[in-house]
Amino acid sequence: MTATRVDAEVIRRLPKAVLHDHLDGGLRPATVVELAAAVGHTLPTTDPDELAAWYFEAANSGDLVRYIATFEHTLAVMQNREGLLRVAEEYVLDLAADGVVYAEVRYAPELNTRGGLSPSEVVETVQEGLAAGMAKAAAAGTPVRVGTLLCGMRMFDRVREAADLAVAYRDAGVVGFDIAGAEDGFPPADHLDVFEHLRRESVPFTIHAGEAHGLPSIHQALQVCGAQRIGHGVRLTEDIVDGKLGRLAGWVRDRRIALEMCPTSNLQTGCATSIAEHPITALKDLGFRVTLNTDNRLVSGTTMTREMSLLVEEAGWTVEDLRTVTVNALKSAFIPFDERNALIEDVVLPGYAAAL
Repeated sequence: MTATRVDAEVIRRLPKAVLHDHLDGGLRPATVVELAAAVGHTLPTTDPDELAAWYFEAANSGDLVRYIATFEHTLAVMQNREGLLRVAEEYVLDLAADGVVYAEVRYAPELNTRGGLSPSEVVETVQEGLAAGMAKAAAAGTPVRVGTLLCGMRMFDRVREAADLAVAYRDAGVVGFDIAGAEDGFPPADHLDVFEHLRRESVPFTIHAGEAHGLPSIHQALQVCGAQRIGHGVRLTEDIVDGKLGRLAGWVRDRRIALEMCPTSNLQTGCATSIAEHPITALKDLGFRVTLNTDNRLVSGTTMTREMSLLVEEAGWTVEDLRTVTVNALKSAFIPFDERNALIEDVVLPGYAAAL
């Protein structure tokens, strides 16, 4: 089947997997409005449609730091138990409605403690909300498995604390770790002791790299810190000239290190110029293990269906390409091999066959 014959409804029915999606970047606009009113937080607008448009426009600055600043309003409504429970449950239900069968959601517990919750209480509350969402999705016939990545904010001093939480809740829904936040000026090697600790405790981790900063960021994340995946990694193409891979690019491809690529988000932060020219297509064609992700669904005004549709419409992707990145994501998920393989063999491959 060629790309031109795949419509959005077919794509919506396809089983999907997302590895790079932030909890505080994927709230429903109406939920933000209601929770903000309950806690007395002032928003740019109280109309849900206008708020969604505000987020998308504010994030289209071409600047990662300004992009991150839009999270002020979502975080403001995620500071108590009620807000966290609702946001986590709706997060899962929205993924299920989009055809997602596996997801890893990431967030930084330290950013949700202003209302008096301890970091441990934040983690437990979010897990409770995610579990409620998964139960409702399963009851509705759209089961989705969601694992959690806990984030340390690379520009603050609580990264080790977040890593300790990942270790403590490793068998309670947390599947891995990440560092997030402003990349330029905050190299991953600043937290080398944290990554060494995670390796000793057998906790897998990914690192945001190769987005606002170039090849040195990716090199540090992999060769110094030991990341198993790379968040974004769009600037890896700087190590590829006329199809010839440099040493770093070759290392990433040959060792099947997954790249968590987020096309719409990368356009917003100035890391790519268009969907048609986004590095995900060239890297896919060169045999890299690329995965497709939403990053922040509210902030980017997107879904997995939309990301897939854009690549089909503007970059010439086929259904086989969509299946490949979905299988790629599951192969590199931070859950046990047998569980990954079962999702591929029992859910994804039959799902693609049935949808087409």
